[in-house]
Amino acid sequence: MSASNTDFVLAVEGLTVSFDGFKAVNDLSFYVDKNEIRVIVGPNGAGKTTVLDLICGRTKATDGSIKFRNRELTKMKEHQIVRAGVGRKFQTPSIYGDLSVFENLEISFPRGRSVFGALVFKRDAEVLQRVDEIADMIFLKDLLHTPAELLSHGQKQWLEIGMLLIQDPELLMLDEPVAGMSVAERRQTADLLRRITRDRSVIVIEHDMQFVAEIADKVTVLHQGKILAEGSAEEVKKDEKVIEVYLGH
Repeated sequence: MSASNTDFVLAVEGLTVSFDGFKAVNDLSFYVDKNEIRVIVGPNGAGKTTVLDLICGRTKATDGSIKFRNRELTKMKEHQIVRAGVGRKFQTPSIYGDLSVFENLEISFPRGRSVFGALVFKRDAEVLQRVDEIADMIFLKDLLHTPAELLSHGQKQWLEIGMLLIQDPELLMLDEPVAGMSVAERRQTADLLRRITRDRSVIVIEHDMQFVAEIADKVTVLHQGKILAEGSAEEVKKDEKVIEVYLGH
């Protein structure tokens, strides 16, 4: 099926990237719906992070197409892809430790090109309201004036998700968001992700199958740069090939 024009938020077709003749991602096709949480799982070296690198423009595809709301991303630069509405969180939180939670969120707010006079005032009111909304969503409303370096590991992860959310991306990509979190923090993160997808789609790379089962609308299992299986968490867990290649270890 060709996605020349499609209702999908993201349509990846025939995506291939070779590093020195090694195909890290090999003729990969998948489609993400509006308001969907798609989880990508698979053994180390399956190509999971590379797929996110390709979508956000960090790595250039050798072949294939990545369409985000019918716009071809493979020809765009990283900052253009961000502006088009794709947000990406890496494994290590990149927050500003010496700034407060409020300041971290405030500097992430996308500012217009020209700002003067009454606009400044209006924008400041808008920023304050938006920071408040996001802080509430990421469970940090009572910690707005706390330096980010004093947050727990889980709270730092939430802050970074908040820094992306304030830019209002339509597609949010998260690389192992619950790694190193406490059980309680994981539960809150699952709740957060479900709330996030009321307005946007999310792609998550994750190893913890229990967490995957809690959040995923659909699971894509990668192996050697190809799709091994796709379906609900329940379906994927029972798949013989998946058990053999991935879950059996």
